[in-house]
Amino acid sequence: MTALDLDWMTECVGRSESVSDTITPKLVTLFNATLAPYVAPASPAETSLGIHWCLAPPSTPTHDLDQDGHPMKGGFLPPVSLPRRMWAGGEIEIVEGLRIGDAVMRRSTIAGFRTTEGRSGPLCFVTVQHDISTERGVAIRERQDIVYREAAKTSSQKPAADPSGEPREDSSPDLAWTVDTSPTLLFRYSALTFNSHRIHYDMLYATEVEGYPGLVVHGPLQATLLLNLAATLHGRTPRRFGYRNVGPVFAGNPLRLAARRKGDDIVECWSATNRGTIGMKAEAGW
Repeated sequence: MTALDLDWMTECVGRSESVSDTITPKLVTLFNATLAPYVAPASPAETSLGIHWCLAPPSTPTHDLDQDGHPMKGGFLPPVSLPRRMWAGGEIEIVEGLRIGDAVMRRSTIAGFRTTEGRSGPLCFVTVQHDISTERGVAIRERQDIVYREAAKTSSQKPAADPSGEPREDSSPDLAWTVDTSPTLLFRYSALTFNSHRIHYDMLYATEVEGYPGLVVHGPLQATLLLNLAATLHGRTPRRFGYRNVGPVFAGNPLRLAARRKGDDIVECWSATNRGTIGMKAEAGW
């Protein structure tokens, strides 16, 4: 990364934007239809957990999208020179549940960034703070970590789907779900979130350009499923939920979602592929 890039990124820290949306009955119906039966019970007036990731998506015109389907750089997020962008993790604090009919305002602020060297080359992590409010006040506070990476390697250097050294599932859960990560599920979730990143629906792009062995399961989709799993196990909506992507998960295979109690008010969760490798780790607290 050049010094100019870092200068531009430093200037972006503290930048904010606000966007609004309304939680319609139709959105709630489509969300539940996409994820059922893997949603925690909710009252008729409440929304299912994780629906806030479907609110106020960027409405970038198609002609302003980049090759990967993301909006072209130069908008709200810093102009990171590394081309590949994905969720790295984050944490949410649920102050109050969202309700059907709520008018929602999300204020987003670029909180900081850091650069490091990973196994695949240079990495840049950008942290964004979101405050999601209704007329009753702040409902959700969220820290979102986004990672930028280098372009894919040549075809002869593409990583294996299940490289050695990845963390593996090694414990028995108190509750587990097995989800079919079909291309249909990925398409529906992309539609719910208006996410046009091509790694989630364009097989040729995902394999030939990005270098993945298949379509990539969304990070927020895994986080949503684990959040609902933790709430189902504990019987109540958690106050805090932190999650971290450990490795990519690919469509077409069963994904095991597991949760285990770590005390009266803590549940640890994880997603695991059919080979036992971990895709995401999370922890919920009450």
